[in-house]
Amino acid sequence: MLTDITVRQAKAKIQPYKISDSSGLYLLVKTTGKYWRMDYRFVGKRKTLTIGVYPAASLINARKKRDQARELLLKDIDPSLFTPP
Repeated sequence: MLTDITVRQAKAKIQPYKISDSSGLYLLVKTTGKYWRMDYRFVGKRKTLTIGVYPAASLINARKKRDQARELLLKDIDPSLFTPP
């Protein structure tokens, strides 16, 4: 599992790379910034949910949004199509 220090110290390289957390959540590190993403499967297809940009979206917030997305998946709702009321 990731720690805040690991996320903070992640440096961009020539090629983008991922740092995994858990349950599909990962940090995508690019030269343009750090992006929270979540990989999941819905109706047999692999999908990626964009959660936010670090540091505006902290590790704690990214995990909360991941958990909310997983709850939607349990209800057979695609989190990428869900818009909160």
